Amino acid sequence: MSVRMPGATRPVALVTGPTSGIGRAYATRLAALGYDLVLVARDRERLGALAHDFEVRFGARAQVLPADLALAPDRERVAARLAEGVEFLVNNAGFGLAGEFWEADPERLRDQLEVNVSAVVRLTRAAVPPMLHAANGTVVNIASMAGLIPGRGSTYSASKAYVVSFSQGLASGLAGTGVRVQALCPGLVHTEFHERAGLPTESLPRPFWLNVDQVVACSLADLEKNRVISVPGMQYKAIAAVAGLIPRSLVTRLNRGLFNARGRT
Repeated sequence: MSVRMPGATRPVALVTGPTSGIGRAYATRLAALGYDLVLVARDRERLGALAHDFEVRFGARAQVLPADLALAPDRERVAARLAEGVEFLVNNAGFGLAGEFWEADPERLRDQLEVNVSAVVRLTRAAVPPMLHAANGTVVNIASMAGLIPGRGSTYSASKAYVVSFSQGLASGLAGTGVRVQALCPGLVHTEFHERAGLPTESLPRPFWLNVDQVVACSLADLEKNRVISVPGMQYKAIAAVAGLIPRSLVTRLNRGLFNARGRT
């Protein structure tokens, strides 16, 4: 099964949520590395502008696929494209919510889980069979340090913990097949994430902020080393290492002290 666009010779990568932040940085890096792109997000206008930019800068062909991954029919449309074959999938789309869990709109909580969890599972399920047929492929699921260390909100941390565990289990099942799976677990990153969620950033510690290029570079380097869990930044590697050695209750208090979970879910 081909993983090329019709009439093209470049491999194809599909990226969800590519119009800003980590998704945009990952899509840009893949275009620079010689990939054609399938770009999935809700905003058709921003997708079109991004596709044009990739064509001008890198000679990359880009298919625009507008979709709201909170909706099952849209997830199925994206899954159908993945079933045609891609070489690289980046499940980046996801969001957090401001406010306390007990005050959150239940429909927004449902949408969060559909995007952060259901979409990751459905799109990965669609992408893997053709990758196995080709004995070649990569799935990068954007998780979070919140998935490794609980406390940064409730449903958000839980959804990212699911992504981490899912990626680890799937990577074990795919060992030796030529298909790689990674859970990328960044900490605080300069993106539109906090602004869109309505989360304040003034109180968050400056030394813990990363930029998107650091995050993508770490992910790609860890893929070459077959690391299933990728943690960008030495400060976060240290936190993750310490978290594995101390009681879970202390880890939760530590995380609460560094990254206040009040007002987010």
